[in-house]
Amino acid sequence: MENITVKAYAKINIGLNVVKKREDGFHNLETVFYQLKNLYDELTFEKANSYELIINNHENLTENNLITSALRLLEKLTGKTLKVKITLTKKIPVGAGLGGGSSDAAVTLSALNTLFNLDLPKELLQKSALQLGSDVPLFLFDYPTIGKSRGEILEKINLKISHPILLINPGIHISTKKAFEKITPHKNNFDYSKLTSLPINAWQDNIVNDFESGIFELYPEIKKIKIDLIQAGALFSLMSGTGSTVYGIFPNLKKAKEAKNIFRDNHFTFIQYNMNKKLYDNRRHK
Repeated sequence: MENITVKAYAKINIGLNVVKKREDGFHNLETVFYQLKNLYDELTFEKANSYELIINNHENLTENNLITSALRLLEKLTGKTLKVKITLTKKIPVGAGLGGGSSDAAVTLSALNTLFNLDLPKELLQKSALQLGSDVPLFLFDYPTIGKSRGEILEKINLKISHPILLINPGIHISTKKAFEKITPHKNNFDYSKLTSLPINAWQDNIVNDFESGIFELYPEIKKIKIDLIQAGALFSLMSGTGSTVYGIFPNLKKAKEAKNIFRDNHFTFIQYNMNKKLYDNRRHK
């Protein structure tokens, strides 16, 4: 095999609770990670004479990229120099709470393991992925999971959202460090394993993202997106991760499209909806 092309999926958080600060400086979290199979970055890996990373439309991301960090980590683990040309086509907004960078890193670990026949077990890849970021291990799986501890303790949850999910991103880059500075850890009273027993229209009264209050205080325009989505008829709306993307789950496609039209043309909008297994809507407004 001389080349391989893979998809790095985005995710949303259905609930996100900061339980406590750990002695190592990280925080214990509880959340549900839900992959969006129609929103993804695409990466092509080709054997080459030296390492090269090309990022289409985001050349400024080439330096200090998690893709390079993932490659260097594999080189350290195996003692091998991995000569490869990696081309990344970005579709997931950057710094948006959708896990794009972490997803890219995870698929890099997996793809290079395959391309160069490294034969590293998945358990070792998971452990190594945690060195790159708390949510990197989850992207080694292709199903929804309950995340605990730093997010690396993952438990499969049988969750499938058939309603349209509308994502709105205002283009605000949120600093994860700043988001955690606004957090007061507390014990979460909601058991995410019971999520599937609740109808979606009951989630709003039971599920929260602890980062919302601090981020909404810093950026009232993000709070307004959530208000607008609920007023437009969303069954459930929440900020994903530490922001700035806010999503709404709508009862039908018509409602989701009507809600999308509320937002300014410079917002990134995306509707996750399967119609005959094809993506209905995916576009960035200019």
